[in-house]
Amino acid sequence: MDVFKAINERRSIRKYKPDAIDDALVEKLVDAARWAPSWANTQCVRYIVVRDAVTKEKLAATMGPRNPARAAITQAPVVVVFVAKLGVAGCKKGQPVDDKSWHMFDTGMAMQNFCLAAHAEGLGTVVCGSFDYRAAGKTLGVSADYQVVAFTPLGRPDGEATAPPREEISDLIRHE
Repeated sequence: MDVFKAINERRSIRKYKPDAIDDALVEKLVDAARWAPSWANTQCVRYIVVRDAVTKEKLAATMGPRNPARAAITQAPVVVVFVAKLGVAGCKKGQPVDDKSWHMFDTGMAMQNFCLAAHAEGLGTVVCGSFDYRAAGKTLGVSADYQVVAFTPLGRPDGEATAPPREEISDLIRHE
């Protein structure tokens, strides 16, 4: 699939069919994610693949009750959790070089690659970033030197999603 086509057609999917997604396909998507740029090539992002219904329920419970993606977490056959190793991205010799949270940038780029690759494979995703990351980390047994940054349900879309409106290019660009 053409990259511009994937970018323009990918949608946030919140309803999934129960069709199983095999490990080889998940690994193919993680491979796409791992090729995302990262600060000084530190590659701080790790991936936790969740299939267990009880664990998915616990992850959904870390989200607010009105979060529109909450039901998708339990409905999708797979949830992929994006976890970042702390003290690596944006650091030299373990010390931050500035006040930016570079692990967040790195994780976001990896997640975008993952979501676009999933779309190219006919799968749906929705980026879930509004949740209690400490509770999610506890649910997954994530150590203190890592942080759960985001997660996404992964599966075959059950229905079509429409594109929300976008701002005009002329409103987004400023020339010097």
